[in-house]
Amino acid sequence: MTTKNLYHRRLVADSAAKACWICYKPSSTVLITPDQDDYFYICPGHLKDPKFATAKDAEDLAEKKRKEELDKEIEAVKKEFEEKMKRKMDRRKQKEHEKKEDKEDKKKDGKEADKEDEKDEKEKEERLKALEGKKDPAAELKKVDGPRIFELQKQFWGMRVQKKREVEVAKRNRERLRGQGGLPSVPSGLP
Repeated sequence: MTTKNLYHRRLVADSAAKACWICYKPSSTVLITPDQDDYFYICPGHLKDPKFATAKDAEDLAEKKRKEELDKEIEAVKKEFEEKMKRKMDRRKQKEHEKKEDKEDKKKDGKEADKEDEKDEKEKEERLKALEGKKDPAAELKKVDGPRIFELQKQFWGMRVQKKREVEVAKRNRERLRGQGGLPSVPSGLP
């Protein structure tokens, strides 16, 4: 019998989906105890309900938060690069208006500007690659987001324990009835 109120979320194939314990709709999400003596199918929506179960694994939540921070940092790098490029273009336009030099000097300035653009582009790509490298590729392969370990609320936990006890009592009763001491034997020797 389960002594700890901890259940791990598992996914089964859609073809193996069974009725949800709460609403009886087909579900491919299963909550199972670590020692695998109790399990039931449940809809993912019920797992989000704090009146049904609370999440106990902070690692997934922390990982999700870290990923969001990395995404924000990547966006900031992209915006910074775009602003930098805008300022460069504005400076170039001002220089072109201010200076009226020979064609050779303009060609040299244009080549230098192109080199600077390439250098900045490479720097942006390197920074983005470094940030992308921090992301966990395995985390993106997960089918269902959210926590994986849950603790049922008191009433639902009591229902699971009660059901487990009823199953054990029924099993013991069946064994007693099959055994020798269950029912009296039919009398033999009657005419």
